[in-house]
Amino acid sequence: MTSLTGQLLVATPRITEPMFRRSVVLLLHHDEGGAHGVVLNKPLGVDVDRVLPGWSSHLSGPGELFQGGPVGLDTALGLGWVVGVEDREGAGAPSIHRLFAAVGVVDLDAEPEQVARHTGALRIFAGYSGWGAGQLEAELGEGSWYVVSREPTDPFTGEPGTLWRRVLRRQPGRLAFVAHLPEDPERN
Repeated sequence: MTSLTGQLLVATPRITEPMFRRSVVLLLHHDEGGAHGVVLNKPLGVDVDRVLPGWSSHLSGPGELFQGGPVGLDTALGLGWVVGVEDREGAGAPSIHRLFAAVGVVDLDAEPEQVARHTGALRIFAGYSGWGAGQLEAELGEGSWYVVSREPTDPFTGEPGTLWRRVLRRQPGRLAFVAHLPEDPERN
C-alpha cells in the first residue's frame, strides 16, 4: 500500500453529501489501519475565540473556525505552517508536531503567542474526517475522490470557497475540465 499522507483528496461530482460535496481534504495520516484528515474549504462563520479564546488574532485569513469533518465535532485541531525551526519531519517547536513538509499539528493547549512565533500560517478546525481500514481505498475505487498533490498554500488559503475549483484547474489533462462543472448540473 502506498501512503497518501500529505496528499489532497478532491471530491468528485459523485459525492453529493453536503459535508464532502466539492470538498478538498488534506490527508494528515494514511496507512493500513485507516486515514484521517481535515476538510480545507468549509469555514463555519464562527469566531475561534468563542471556543478557544486568544487564538483569533493569530489565524490566517479568514480568521474563523473551519469544519474539518464530521468526526469529533466537540474537538479542535490546529494546523500550522512551521517556520523558524529545523527543516525536517518531526522537528518543530514544543507546541507543534510536524507531520510532513512544513505542515504541523498545533498543541491548542499551548499559549497562542508561543505557537505564533513558529508558524507562518495557522488554521483551526472543528472535527476531522476519518476512514477505517480499507474504507478510503474502497471510496477511491468507486471514483469518489481524486488524489492530487498539494501546494504549500492550500491548507491556509485565504479564499477557501474557490479551493475546489482552483485545485482542479491546475491539474493536467481532462481533470482540469471538472473545475468548470456547474454547481447544479440540472440548471445547465
